Amino acid sequence: MKLLAQSLKSLLERTKLSLDKLLIIGSTGLVGSKLAFAAAGHGFEPYNTQNARKSPFPNSTRLNITDRDATLRLVGEIRPKVIVNTAALTNVDYCETHKEEAEKVNVGGVRNLVEAALINDCRFIQISTDSVFENNEKVRAVRDQYSSPTLADNLAEALLRLAKSHENGVFHTAGRSCVSRQEFVIKLAQVFGYPTSLVEPVFASEFQQVAPRPKNCCLRVDKAERSLGMRFLTAEEGIRQMRRQPQPQGDSSDRLC
Repeated sequence: MKLLAQSLKSLLERTKLSLDKLLIIGSTGLVGSKLAFAAAGHGFEPYNTQNARKSPFPNSTRLNITDRDATLRLVGEIRPKVIVNTAALTNVDYCETHKEEAEKVNVGGVRNLVEAALINDCRFIQISTDSVFENNEKVRAVRDQYSSPTLADNLAEALLRLAKSHENGVFHTAGRSCVSRQEFVIKLAQVFGYPTSLVEPVFASEFQQVAPRPKNCCLRVDKAERSLGMRFLTAEEGIRQMRRQPQPQGDSSDRLC
């Protein structure tokens, strides 16, 4: 029995050594947590960072990416093969009224990570998104703004495939559908069994939004699908897959971005 335990321990250590180190910046967020869960299945040993919220994952370290010295030190200690940054201020209205803070995090923080990646010869993947969608029981849904809703699990798979890839550039990793906010909410209601009469269509001009929103944020994913060897889900496919997933406990975020 002792010999078997030693053999298993040795096997685990060899397996761990064969995995590439993946540093996930922002593992407490939706996409970051999906990456941490799925990393091992793609040949990575995940290392995670947290800031305002405590990460539930092992190998987690607190990091504020606006702290250049701390960022360079952590990346130098871990020496990951790939860094994926999922940390950002994403509320566009907040960013519009807190421009200095937004630039410090979304520009300065990224600059620190890029510098750390260059020093340590790491592959670096940066995520950019137009908005985060939130659903309510009674909703007014904009009929004249279009986007490509993306299931977080689908996005995490794309990021891990990209982390293994040697291709560089800009990749559109998003859902295959181009739908208005109204169409998306109606699909959500239909799949989850709510009456579509709860959805009230409105024009974007009826909302008092601090930051202007583009009318069309839809993305073509053909290049990413070819390069990564995968297929992105349509909005309805993503919603149906989300419907089949276990409900999260406690504080949760929507799985479609």
